[in-house]
Amino acid sequence: MADGPVPEVLLRRLEAADGGLDSAEVAAQLGLEHQAVVGAVKSLQTLGEIIEAELRSTKRWELTAEGEEIAREGSHEARVFRSVPPEGLPQSELMRLPSGKVGFSKAMSNKWIRVDKSAADGPRVFRAVDSVEDEVQRRLQLVQGGQAEKLGEKERSELRKRKLLTEVTLKTYWVSKGSAFSTSISKQETELSPEMISSGSWRDRPFKPYNFSAHGILPESGHLHPLLKVRTQFRQIFLEMGFTEMPTDNYIESSFWNFDALFQPQQHPARDQHDTFFLRDPPQALQLPMDYVHRVKRTHSQGGYGSQGYKYNWKLDEARKNLLRTHTTSASARALYRLAQKKPFTPAKYFSIDRVFRNETLDATHLAEFHQIEGVVADHGLTLGHLMGVLREFFTKLGEQVGLGGQREDALVIGLTLCLSVYLPPPPRHHSVAFQTGLQPLHRAQHGGVQLPPRPEEVGRGWKLRGLPPRDAAAHGAPRERVRHCLGPLLRAPDDDQIWHQQHPRAGGPQGEPADGVR
Repeated sequence: MADGPVPEVLLRRLEAADGGLDSAEVAAQLGLEHQAVVGAVKSLQTLGEIIEAELRSTKRWELTAEGEEIAREGSHEARVFRSVPPEGLPQSELMRLPSGKVGFSKAMSNKWIRVDKSAADGPRVFRAVDSVEDEVQRRLQLVQGGQAEKLGEKERSELRKRKLLTEVTLKTYWVSKGSAFSTSISKQETELSPEMISSGSWRDRPFKPYNFSAHGILPESGHLHPLLKVRTQFRQIFLEMGFTEMPTDNYIESSFWNFDALFQPQQHPARDQHDTFFLRDPPQALQLPMDYVHRVKRTHSQGGYGSQGYKYNWKLDEARKNLLRTHTTSASARALYRLAQKKPFTPAKYFSIDRVFRNETLDATHLAEFHQIEGVVADHGLTLGHLMGVLREFFTKLGEQVGLGGQREDALVIGLTLCLSVYLPPPPRHHSVAFQTGLQPLHRAQHGGVQLPPRPEEVGRGWKLRGLPPRDAAAHGAPRERVRHCLGPLLRAPDDDQIWHQQHPRAGGPQGEPADGVR
């Protein structure tokens, strides 16, 4: 064992040594782990030119755990030979020995044993020679004693194939005296104090040199925004449920797709400047699907497909007005319109997660922009029960991801409350309230409903061509949520991702005000 601190012991041995010391040999002499001596060498290197250390790499042979066992107790084949008495041993009994299976084949290959298959009690093993020399054990003991060089390349290769021997690379330090060698260690100062300067003692104090190559603490960077994490989480759930993502890259939308195609009357309060950002330039959309526009106009003004309509003078100029979309349901309307043009009709499931804008008064819980999550399923014969099943699956997956419970059934329990509300779509519609088992309701998580005619049929009567009654054609909404309710109102997009708008005659606010109303 080391007599004192390892650095001091190393210096004393180095003083008495002729030339230098090998760190591995010092560790063996002191009975220490080699890493302890390496730490002492590195500690002395920080004190200046006291020592010089050269890193060397040497290869040597070491026994594996199985090799150490054989070096101690003998090879498997030798143990099998010793287990066979002169009168022989049943082969089945020999195979039950710890070394039986491996040692039997090796002993047979060496012709140390033989098998008599004509014995009355089954195959019986007998010794084929009187004694054996366990060369495997002898060779491993040579390696264990540091004499691996006495083995030939063929012998080492054979031991390696049996996974009894392995070659390792050992990194050691060759330590020699430095230009400022001393057996006494003086602590280097790391700070220059006012007392040292006033007394002049700093002249006699050794100072630790600056290490300009040291790695500083890296600044935190590259973290995902919490909003992006939530978007990724919800998107993954939709994809796992077989939904297809809708394109939502148009922040600017026409009133037709944002309101009229959703069967919202042109005098609806949501279309007022107090709720919507209208564009000044360009004020109107130039291209609309006029055949679809005429069907929507007729449904608003006169009704159809089982609806009485709103009985008012529908205006195309009002439908052409450009705005910052107030919801991503406009993307759903476009998707359903494209779906209706395909013949024959194919059931589909769509979802979207993107930014929407509302002309709201900013406060602690409201921004002028937020993200909306929306899904829609289109097929024949859908009912409110189908919708509730989709929502239960969605929120169950969400509960599993956020860790609200251990078992799948108890991860997140959903209570669906059917209620009348001002939200689109028309009845039957509902709110979903999320519960965690044993706790109070968490939050109103979602709203949606089953969309009955006229909207599905007016997009192109794609479902009616199948010969089903109108009410068998349904599209129902999947979860949609204002993500800011979960994350808080202070989470905003980067400054270079703001949407600017021009003042519309019906919209309040100065020209050039950003859509989020903050900057």
